[in-house]
Amino acid sequence: MLSAFSNSFKIPELRNKIFYTLSMLFVARIGANIPLPGVDPTPLQNFFAAQTASGSAGVLGLYNMFTGGALLKGAVFALGIMPYISASIIFQLMTAVVPSLARLAREGDVGRQKITQYTRLATIVICLVQGVLLIIGLKNPGGLFSGFDTSTYGSIILNDGGWFVFNSVIILTTGTIIMMWLGEQITEKGIGQGVSLLIMVGIIADLPNALMTLWRMVFAPIGTNRIEIPELAAMLVLLVVVTAGLVAVIQAMRKIPVQYAKRVVGRKVYGGQSSFLPLKVNYSGVMPVIFASAILMFPQQIFSSLAASFDALQFLGSVSAWFVQGTVSYYFIFGFLILIFSYFWVSVMFKPIQIADDLKKGGGYIPGVRPGEPTAKFLDFVMTRLTFAGAVFLTVIAVFPDVLLFTINVPFQIANFFGGTGMLITVGVILQVLQQVETYLLQRHYDGFLKKGRIRGRNPAKKSRPQLASSADMGNLKPLMVVLGLIFVVGIISWVLRSFVL
Repeated sequence: MLSAFSNSFKIPELRNKIFYTLSMLFVARIGANIPLPGVDPTPLQNFFAAQTASGSAGVLGLYNMFTGGALLKGAVFALGIMPYISASIIFQLMTAVVPSLARLAREGDVGRQKITQYTRLATIVICLVQGVLLIIGLKNPGGLFSGFDTSTYGSIILNDGGWFVFNSVIILTTGTIIMMWLGEQITEKGIGQGVSLLIMVGIIADLPNALMTLWRMVFAPIGTNRIEIPELAAMLVLLVVVTAGLVAVIQAMRKIPVQYAKRVVGRKVYGGQSSFLPLKVNYSGVMPVIFASAILMFPQQIFSSLAASFDALQFLGSVSAWFVQGTVSYYFIFGFLILIFSYFWVSVMFKPIQIADDLKKGGGYIPGVRPGEPTAKFLDFVMTRLTFAGAVFLTVIAVFPDVLLFTINVPFQIANFFGGTGMLITVGVILQVLQQVETYLLQRHYDGFLKKGRIRGRNPAKKSRPQLASSADMGNLKPLMVVLGLIFVVGIISWVLRSFVL
């Protein structure tokens, strides 16, 4: 595996893609640390620290995770890439139900470019709306974040004029557009899927702080919230097990055998080969968890506000307790929503009738199943069972950090890396990037990350020694390597000084 990483830098094209991706991600992290003019993020950070200590980060914790910490820092990238993802999801769903968009999607590159343009315009609209709501919410944080008291934590907005709101909304919208552009550039010229990489880097940006928190808990004085060495070893083993389970389920698929009939064209015989139709166990990915989490954020706040405002609606106070994180009712509703959204996403995105028609037109059939409608029913039956297994897996992974949080009193900052939405996204994106890198390695006759990924039939005795990249190729990237290296060293030194000395 180590040789595979070193070989990645021996291929000029792959090396350029890796460094280009790192440079774009670095720009994204800079924008996540530049504060908005007139915003003091310290009260919001203190409030989040108090909420995290009590295990009820809620909407603030989830949104801050997707923005890579930009929200707590009041940064120009505070909206993150989520408006673009929301617009993409909306148009994905609309493509499946709106005939005009479905026709555009079938027109090839021209149609997809039009849909992409519509998605970008929708992103700007969503950014404007969310930017206004965010600035108004930061003016009155008690209504946006339940439990925030201005007299205790202080004011977040230092200037509440109309011109400030206009400037802030424009800056926030521009920040999201820049992140959208960075993601598209990474996808086109870098390695991996750009938007997914931006989210993943934002999630793992909190890893150094989590490691520092774990270090302090291990060496904390006796009698405090201390983690003993056996507990630390058990947590490390648990981390390996959870990661291995995530990799196994994300990669798991049901292979449906497909046989193609022979066709005689002139004197040649075509077809007759066997193949398979891959059906992923976790077909919907992380989307059901995101949808369920987003829906569960609002009922508790809405019911609590109504119960506090109207005497006739006092019973809603007890109803709001059902949606409090840590209760049995919360996890029951959470799991039920994940199950519902898993089936909803599969019903919208998975088209068994279309797959059956394509197989029939191509002369393919599933052994033991008649072509046409019986094939569609068979695929729908198999996908229904796989979706149930995937939904159960998503529920277990989404709830697992809370189990650590409330049973063995592990801080939320550490427990978040033992499962949940962030861990799902991180493992999935890393696997996707490694698959692309391995494809480049195998194309250039290098070994991949695993022994079974090696090209079969290659004679080791005739294996040519890999040639290193020329100095001219490396010279093009030397300035970028030097700049990234200096920034990395300065960042490490400043982090060490702030954590251990100051």
